[in-house]
Amino acid sequence: KEVGLFADGTAVAQIGEETFRLLKNRIDGVITVSVDEICAAIKDIYDDTRSIAEPAGALAVAGLKKYVARGGHRDQTLLAIDSGANINFDRLRYIAERTESGERREAVLAVTIPEQRGSFRRFCHALSRRSVTEFNYRYADAGEAHIFVGIAVASDADRLALLEDLRGRGYAVVDMTDNEMAKLHIRHMVGGRAPGIDDEVVYLFEFPERPGALANFLDKLGGRWNISMFHYRNHGAAYGRVLVGMQVPPAARGEVPQFLDALHYRYYEETGNDAYRFFLS
Repeated sequence: KEVGLFADGTAVAQIGEETFRLLKNRIDGVITVSVDEICAAIKDIYDDTRSIAEPAGALAVAGLKKYVARGGHRDQTLLAIDSGANINFDRLRYIAERTESGERREAVLAVTIPEQRGSFRRFCHALSRRSVTEFNYRYADAGEAHIFVGIAVASDADRLALLEDLRGRGYAVVDMTDNEMAKLHIRHMVGGRAPGIDDEVVYLFEFPERPGALANFLDKLGGRWNISMFHYRNHGAAYGRVLVGMQVPPAARGEVPQFLDALHYRYYEETGNDAYRFFLS
């Protein structure tokens, strides 16, 4: 099999001859861990010690966590060796992005909802005050809307309960929590130019980052104009930033600033932004 390079300090095709000789009669088993589980272990070490381990250095902690989870071990003293901190700063963004999946604390879902006013708001209320970590949508057709959404969960069991609840409410849901392509690429590619979109205006909003804030934002925005684009990602900042496209007829454009002022959220119009013009309009 191909050797992964993320934990480059242990990325060898074959264990050393002398190392194997010393260990072959002294170990009881071998545990393999995923990249996401290593990222979660790096976070655990940081939370406990305020030091940042390299992926290979956190490998033992990731394995120890999996060993405990598999065997249900309790009331024991267990030891893992944190063996290195040779990490490049530019890798930290990737590690932070994958930590929630590694801890099984984020459900990544593809959900189909009706393409009609108020659908976003009803879906957010169906989440029962759960924290939304990501929300990506771009208009595709007049019948159905496909949204890419991340939702904070407490465990795998909680994620499965969430899936059951949403399906019980009539939503078509595909679980992408373990879909590598979805997490690495698709979450950044949802969108693009939408055929048949007329009279679109684009605004960037900021609102305090707290549980229920996204649903509250949608409640205030209401269904006055059709939402044609929506992008939100929780980055752990004090304020959440949401990019929203709305279809507003030219005759109603003058009403938009007055309406948005009443929301009491900071906002900026981005309809003339070159990034929007080149890639989304």
